[in-house]
Amino acid sequence: MKLLLRKISHADYDYEMIDDGDIIGVGISGGKDSTLLLYALNKYRIKSGKQFKVIGIHIQLGFDGDSFEPVQTYFDGLGIEMFQAPSNVAKILELNKTPDGRIRCSLCSKFKKAAVIAEAKKHGCNKIAFAHHADDAVETMMLNAIYGGKLNTFDPKMFLTEAKITFLRPFIYVRESEIIAQSKQIGIPVIKSGCPMDGVTKRQDMKELLAEIYERFPQSRDNFLKMLHNPDQISLWDPKKR
Repeated sequence: MKLLLRKISHADYDYEMIDDGDIIGVGISGGKDSTLLLYALNKYRIKSGKQFKVIGIHIQLGFDGDSFEPVQTYFDGLGIEMFQAPSNVAKILELNKTPDGRIRCSLCSKFKKAAVIAEAKKHGCNKIAFAHHADDAVETMMLNAIYGGKLNTFDPKMFLTEAKITFLRPFIYVRESEIIAQSKQIGIPVIKSGCPMDGVTKRQDMKELLAEIYERFPQSRDNFLKMLHNPDQISLWDPKKR
């Protein structure tokens, strides 16, 4: 946990994520990443000396899956507030499938984000934290390069002007392998996703592709992450410069 807290502190320092007086709603799916984030941010709150509050927010998407109650009970036992909110996300996604019958992941992400924002505001949150980690950031960059023809990924910190709320990603320096190991060590309950697309997405394809690259070129693992916060080393074509 010490390494995890150091990496959260590093992200907080680099991007000025957390301030005194913040109420941070952590979006909780029940998976390992988000569940550990709520646990770790509460630990960071104690260790950092900053005066802020964290709460958990779980949106009930409507997919068949494991019960969320073990996660609720776990955080109740730690004295960390956890709020659940119903939604019609699964029904809406079923009505808007692709022609070949697949759930639209981008649409699901949009609806989940909106639902988390709405619930967070009910509880006075001025910031929302999602558990996207270092490997997610690299995967997103590769997905955008391959399918969108652009080099970008999500921001560590982002203010949403329309919603008037700030999004944080405190795990940006944390590797998925570290999340897996820490979750097992602590014994945090994890529930299986009921999403029918779980494990069969373009992101899963990217995970597998990157695993092959890392095995063949081990130095690429650290360098891919380094290039995301190394703006001075960007050199791309610009037809306007002649």
